[in-house]
Amino acid sequence: MERDSTVRRIRAQQKQQKQPDCGEEAAALNGLRRRKHKPEVSAGLLGESSAVLLLLGFVCLLWLLVLLSLQQLIISSPGLFNALRARKHLERITSVGPRTVGSPENEITTVNYLLDQIEQIRTESKTGPHSITVDVQRPTGSFSIDFLGGFTSYYDRVTNIAVKLEPKTTAQHFMLANCHFDSVANSLGASDDAVSCSVMLEVLHSLANLSTPLKHGIIFLFNGAEENILQASHGFITQHPWAQQVRAFVNLEAAGAQHLQHIFTNPWLVQAYVRAAVHPFASVVGQEVFQSGVIPSDTDFRIYRDFGKIPGIDLAFIENGFIYHTKYDTPERIHTDSIQRAGGRYMRDLACAACVAVLSWFVALLTVLIVALLVTLAGRSMFWYSHFYAAVCLYGSAAVGKILLIHTLAKNLYYGGVSGVDLSERFFDVSLLLWCCALLFLTQRGLCSAYVPMMMVVFPLASKLLLTKHFRARGASLQYSVLYLTGLAVPYVHIMFLIWVVFEIFTPILGRSGTEIPPDIVLASLITLATVILSSYFMHFIYLTCSTRRILAGLGSVFVLMFVLVCCGLFFPYSADPSSPRPKRIFVQHSTRMLHALDGTVERSDSGLWINSLDYSGMQHITPHIPQINDSIRSHCSEQLPYCGFPWFLPVKSLVKKNWYLPAPEVSPEAPLQFRLLSRQDTEWGTVKMSFEAKGPSHMSLYLRPHAGASLMGWSFGDGTPRFDLSGEYFVFYSHGLDAPAWSFWLEIQVNVPPDEGLISLAVSSHYFFGPDRRSEQLESLLKRFPAWAFPSSWVSTYHMYRY
Repeated sequence: MERDSTVRRIRAQQKQQKQPDCGEEAAALNGLRRRKHKPEVSAGLLGESSAVLLLLGFVCLLWLLVLLSLQQLIISSPGLFNALRARKHLERITSVGPRTVGSPENEITTVNYLLDQIEQIRTESKTGPHSITVDVQRPTGSFSIDFLGGFTSYYDRVTNIAVKLEPKTTAQHFMLANCHFDSVANSLGASDDAVSCSVMLEVLHSLANLSTPLKHGIIFLFNGAEENILQASHGFITQHPWAQQVRAFVNLEAAGAQHLQHIFTNPWLVQAYVRAAVHPFASVVGQEVFQSGVIPSDTDFRIYRDFGKIPGIDLAFIENGFIYHTKYDTPERIHTDSIQRAGGRYMRDLACAACVAVLSWFVALLTVLIVALLVTLAGRSMFWYSHFYAAVCLYGSAAVGKILLIHTLAKNLYYGGVSGVDLSERFFDVSLLLWCCALLFLTQRGLCSAYVPMMMVVFPLASKLLLTKHFRARGASLQYSVLYLTGLAVPYVHIMFLIWVVFEIFTPILGRSGTEIPPDIVLASLITLATVILSSYFMHFIYLTCSTRRILAGLGSVFVLMFVLVCCGLFFPYSADPSSPRPKRIFVQHSTRMLHALDGTVERSDSGLWINSLDYSGMQHITPHIPQINDSIRSHCSEQLPYCGFPWFLPVKSLVKKNWYLPAPEVSPEAPLQFRLLSRQDTEWGTVKMSFEAKGPSHMSLYLRPHAGASLMGWSFGDGTPRFDLSGEYFVFYSHGLDAPAWSFWLEIQVNVPPDEGLISLAVSSHYFFGPDRRSEQLESLLKRFPAWAFPSSWVSTYHMYRY
């Protein structure tokens, strides 16, 4: 009762006079403790400067440790694997240029090189205990996939090179190793995925020359159609006779170009990976983030998992994703060493404190989002694309400042009569409680990522229990603070590593996520989330610090300075620096569009350069260099035409809604599209079945839009059931390898009410990739006018729309 009455007296006095300083609070609380005869507790508080130096030093030290640890991952180690020989393969494969599906570079030159190297390995290892069998597969098939909103993919005679390595006594079970040697247009595809094929060649060489036979066999699959959305892997796992013997797989991929590999894995294979890798680098967090769908990318892993029903792991280069699918993805950017490593009142008080913590996080997020919105409205979006730490300073200072301000206000206004020592203990318990809730939630959901909150519970709790006696005796001494932070080192260094991974992956992705998602909102949210996670156990220090005025003033100064510099345009988003390029991605198609009437005659046609920006800034930074590309030539979606009346290569129209159309002469490709209706018949069950034939380039897109009163009931793709109705439209992507026959397919349409303008609008786009010597004069002239920091990927395309 004496303590409660004393606290009430202190609160009453504070309503009449200003808040006492640290010395007065310490004296009052020490006197209070003497009355209670508990001299073991001290009210010592940290000085503001000491708290700042401790926390900054702690964070900087751990960040340095993360960077040093990452460097250790690329230290080479001796072994049978010859990285220099693998690099020669890499340079030879990429020397032919871009390797798109259907091109001679992909289907002939690269295939012949791989076959020659495999034959040399077979000859060299002929006397050894292993046998090598090679099979070139050219499958045809189709499947539906819920990627990019969902669409159907059809492929014809794409290329797979399958190599079976087994003991001469044969093997019953095989592991599959997969890479792809094709690339996107306009990119050499060194990291994505020529380096993986180079690694596989050298692994094949090393294993084939072992003196003792392998226990099980290995199938090395060099697939030639991954960039066309996973077609060749589907052809292998669903059609090749060897696929039935595969028990597990390893997929080698890339989302970046430098030395780190990340693993998205089936859990039981982790043990084998850890035993085999010299420097294993993996995280189940990566697996679960990747499988959540928040990363707009996919790999052959999905095909083997979903269609082959076999477990496996994904190994991927993730660093420097800015050059992914650009001209900068060259062999020189891949390190050789990367190739080598390949109750009661307390519960009420605790609940109130938890509300204060959550409130501080919510206010911080709201503030940062407002700042990000202001930056976007000021036309400075993506300033951080080539100056990432500027975003950390701007959004990070705002987030830290708001969290600190809310807790300072709570400390001075709401908790006026409670000692800082008691509050620090209470908010430590709040952090512990919230991490326990996260641990319980992730465990209940069966997510392996639960180990992260587990670390954030076990290590801080153990260190706090060990330091309890010291804290009660001396309070927040310098020794206690150092020991407390030391106890946080292990979980915090891992948390900071995971934060590094998140930003390394998502920052480049925001440069190709389309024109509709404000990237500053996303990045600001991620920075705030990182700040909240890191600040969880630092709340303990806020209440052990005498004052936060100078800290708040410093954070406010950093924020104001950065906000002014950003709004003044000091930080340009893009960079053409060869050592660290940050290109702006642009998609340019020289296109001719023809709209056909019911009788097949051309009702309307036009030609132009159709320009798409793959990031949020649109043409804002391009217009000063090319004045013709401005808002006066913005194109708009024609809702009555299939897929807006434009030759979309993939179904991304909902992500890229800002387009520009610059009139230009008609295109005349060497192999123009030939499309015709083969037959039309009324079925006995009241539907109309139409068969078609299309002959054209190796890449084509089919868009279907049933008219009002009609619905698409069946087709010849996949299992025969139309999939992924995108706002009344269907998208089918087609590609073929060499010597493929004409593409034939049929559609079955249910007629409910006979439409006036036919049953269905059907459009076919043909896509041609030409080098500089074959591009039109207008296209080549436009491409040369783009600034050096822009990366325009160019195609020639035609769009033919028919009504039936």
